[in-house]
Amino acid sequence: MKNQPNYHYQEEIDKLRERFQFDFVSMAMVQPAEDRFVLTWQYASGNINERYKRIVLHSGKGIAGMVFKTGKPMLIQNVNADIKSRDLFNYPIIVAEQLKSLGAIPLWENSRVQGVLLVGYRTEKRLDQAAFEQFQEKLGMNFGAFHAREVTQS
Repeated sequence: MKNQPNYHYQEEIDKLRERFQFDFVSMAMVQPAEDRFVLTWQYASGNINERYKRIVLHSGKGIAGMVFKTGKPMLIQNVNADIKSRDLFNYPIIVAEQLKSLGAIPLWENSRVQGVLLVGYRTEKRLDQAAFEQFQEKLGMNFGAFHAREVTQS
């Protein structure tokens, strides 16, 4: 984002939502050091309210925080089966957008995770492992100024 200030992320996630028929697509971005490197959802498509704008996550917290920390994609095929209801407060985007099946991938820039792309449905078991992998392949290596890739460390 900082390298391409005129890049239209909102247009890109709108296109992704339409192309893959997701109910919801959002992008969380890392905020500057003076904000203690928190993550906030900056762009959304298919949102049912504006609550996503108020969600602030730290590394390791929530979906975006975990993907940011590990640098690995995350898939939740069925929220009701995979997350206990008493733990849902740890996943504010799921609650705010009533998501039931979702996946998130890290967005890389200069060998560091700079953002998280989340895609989801409001119905259970709509996104499975095969569909999530297919989405990542079709998304390709580029998303805006970012390169979506998993880094293996030796």
